[in-house]
Amino acid sequence: MTTEPNPGVRTERRAWWARALRVEWLGQTVASGCWIGSVWVYGISSTGDWLQLLAACSWMVANLAALVGDEPRES
Repeated sequence: MTTEPNPGVRTERRAWWARALRVEWLGQTVASGCWIGSVWVYGISSTGDWLQLLAACSWMVANLAALVGDEPRES
């Protein structure tokens, strides 16, 4: 018997952190965050700026979805 109410939650949290700390995920997330920031710093003055912001936000959403998405489990 364990003292933890749900030991599976701790394992899931570790898996989440393991995915978040991978160089590939961190690099892409930082890059998309910088891209979003640059659009706001330089301003939105044209349709192209809105498209840049949409692309950067889409990339960020994809990164976050990859982080919380199911990863194939090893048997």
